[in-house]
Amino acid sequence: MLTTELLAVLSLLPIGSVALFLVVWRWPAKRAMPISYVVAAALALFVWQVPLVRVAAASVRGLVIAATLLFIVFGAILLLQTLQQSGAMREIRRGFTRISPDRRVQVIIIAWLFGAFIEGSAGFGTPAAVCVPLLVSLGFPAMAAVVAGMIIQSTPVSFGAAGTPILVGVNTGLSTSEAVREYAAQVGFAEWSELLASIGLRVAILHTIAGTLIPLFVVALMTRFFGRNRTVDEGLRVWRFALFAAVSMTFPYLVVAWLLGPEFPSIVGGLTGLAVVVTAARRGWFMPSPEETWEFPDRDGWPAQWSGTWNVDDAPSSASRIGFVRAWAPYVLVALLLVVTRIRALPFGAWLKEWTLGVSNLFGTDIGVGTAPLHLPGTIFVVASLFAFFLNRMDRASYARAWRASSKTMVSASAALVFTVPMVQVFINSDGGAAGHAEMPRALADGVAGLVGAAWPALSPFIGGLGAFVAGSNTVSNMMFSSFQFDVGQRIGVDPLWVVALQAVGGAAGNIICVHNVVAASAVVGLLGREGAVIRITLVPFVYYAGIAGLVGYVLVHV
Repeated sequence: MLTTELLAVLSLLPIGSVALFLVVWRWPAKRAMPISYVVAAALALFVWQVPLVRVAAASVRGLVIAATLLFIVFGAILLLQTLQQSGAMREIRRGFTRISPDRRVQVIIIAWLFGAFIEGSAGFGTPAAVCVPLLVSLGFPAMAAVVAGMIIQSTPVSFGAAGTPILVGVNTGLSTSEAVREYAAQVGFAEWSELLASIGLRVAILHTIAGTLIPLFVVALMTRFFGRNRTVDEGLRVWRFALFAAVSMTFPYLVVAWLLGPEFPSIVGGLTGLAVVVTAARRGWFMPSPEETWEFPDRDGWPAQWSGTWNVDDAPSSASRIGFVRAWAPYVLVALLLVVTRIRALPFGAWLKEWTLGVSNLFGTDIGVGTAPLHLPGTIFVVASLFAFFLNRMDRASYARAWRASSKTMVSASAALVFTVPMVQVFINSDGGAAGHAEMPRALADGVAGLVGAAWPALSPFIGGLGAFVAGSNTVSNMMFSSFQFDVGQRIGVDPLWVVALQAVGGAAGNIICVHNVVAASAVVGLLGREGAVIRITLVPFVYYAGIAGLVGYVLVHV
């Protein structure tokens, strides 16, 4: 019988192979991820002794999820290409330039504030699909845009898709535990929803503390890695604006989590922050002076790895006919459709989910697969693209070019995702083997918990982050580890709800370095093969985020 420690080491091998090949050796994901899949499958078959049919079912489930991700990527690129071909993108660029020509200001408004709203509305990596190409269209290097798009997928994520990581992820993870229900009754929660709301408020408190510095991280890393002088100082010079933008989002975010629960913090926080910060920027509050305006180096001097294959040239013949309202109307439609189809109090999402394709028991296993194509963000992007085609009176040849370019980029992204997501699914679904071991994520967490004891709250977010890094989802990470985190909290004699909250915060932070999110975001702007370079940069804010949340959590539960 293998020891807990040895199982933990073996469980780390698929993740370690990703880190080795992708981050250390700098292989492109399309080369690194097939090896990681083979490692995970071999462990499942020969160590965990999972039946071959179960590994096959998990792999097929991964392929279906990969296909849905590729559809989202395709829809986001199609909308972007449509706006470019119509000339609307030129007007969108002008609008942001009128707010401020300073790239530091632009990235905070688009990635942090607009991205928080999109995350709250749709979740599941959609902010990168919307904000990253928008930044590239403004003249950002593709890699700088991807890095910014990944870093902001932290604070808003726990309440993304109208609270799904809490209302589905934590809820599913805890609801089957009798110990949790007994605890809820003991501490006076009359309804299960009160327990979830209490966890959600704890999550919001931790995010508000850790997330206040995220806009500053975005600009500091941008000036350090993509500036003429390669210095952090140029980013830190806009600290007043960065902190103002952070608080403009996190304060209403925290208030809404306290008063309304987990569904609306990111939606309301992002919208409120956007309104407040854009108004303040137009009035010059906290803004850098005109002579301090920061810009990227001239495009001719960019290293080759900064640029993707997406071309940001406009269609000059039609650009003059597109006004501000018409240019932004497709994005307004995207935001509106995302909100009305994700809010549970409205019936539209349920109607769209009725059109579900799937199989409940693949190959006779308990692994199911399904998708609701009409409910996917990719469908909303396609609808918005058609809307833009008619609104801007595009000719069919231009629209056909948009479809061809989008299809080509989607095919390029598929090579990495068709191995990344199946590897994740084999890793997650490695229970039920003849060896009797817990699934690999749980075995890994058990080994860590046995080593650290009372210091667990400080490391709890890193386990949540590890789950999201592997699974590509805060929701899935919470499903896997919430019950385990609760049990460890009780075992070491601290408030277990804070430990679950630390799990959820770490799971959100894990999206910063999640492989298939990086692949998907990079694919939108044609930056394939440089995923490891992106993760090496975003690893810094991830360690900060999980570390500060763990430190605060440790103090809260022990002091």
